[in-house]
Amino acid sequence: MKVRVLAFIAALLVSAPAFAQADLSGVWAPLMHEDQPERGPGPEIGDYLGLPITDALRLRAESWDASLLTVPEHQCKPHPSTYGFRGVGNLRITNVIDADTQQVTKIFTHIAWQEQEREIWMDGRPHPPEFANHTWQGFSTGHWEGNVLVVETDHLKPGWIRRNGLALTDQAHMTERFIRHGDVLTHVYMIEDPHYLSEPLIKTNGFRLTADMTMAPYPCASVVEVVREDGEVPHHLPGRNPFIASFATKHNVPVEAASGGAETALPEYIKKFKQ
Repeated sequence: MKVRVLAFIAALLVSAPAFAQADLSGVWAPLMHEDQPERGPGPEIGDYLGLPITDALRLRAESWDASLLTVPEHQCKPHPSTYGFRGVGNLRITNVIDADTQQVTKIFTHIAWQEQEREIWMDGRPHPPEFANHTWQGFSTGHWEGNVLVVETDHLKPGWIRRNGLALTDQAHMTERFIRHGDVLTHVYMIEDPHYLSEPLIKTNGFRLTADMTMAPYPCASVVEVVREDGEVPHHLPGRNPFIASFATKHNVPVEAASGGAETALPEYIKKFKQ
């Protein structure tokens, strides 16, 4: 009897992590509070305050022109997974279960805007070699740490972290954590880029479970919005962007601070200007 009791307790301990896993399936609506201006209407030109960007990314961002989005080949781009969860569309999460083992082999996510679709593999498969195809959503694998889903993503196309020219290279790596508290889902992501970020960028997003399971399709077809010469790409030459200081001027922020960098995220940074 003692052997049986010990065996039963051991079985419970071994299976404890499985019981701790949360069910993330359902349709989730994004929650926006103080970050609504950035995620909704969009950030202002030249607002890089508090972001750990490198000089290389700053140079690229200052050459960006919003009219680039009117070029036909840019009109139907989906958000990359490095930004999609900060968008405005509802998020649907679906578990894909293997018929033989009854285990979740992957978690499928779908975001309404531009129909962003992503696979998070849960079966322990390795990431592909570096020369494998890079996509907007990248290659993602997940595992559970207690009731927290941890996801690692690489093999990304060059994407972005903010919709005002702050880009990412195809060497970016993203680590995410999905944490459910009742009908609220917290999404925490950390992005690393050896070329455009001097240290990891960490952001959080919130979602609330909704009873509305419907999600309309999002067909997109490119059109000629602005007539241009063949091969013309909207841009600003280095040092020639007339709008780059508008954010700093409007909000009475030092231009140096608005230019971003890891130190601008620290409370101690303001002492630099007091001195």
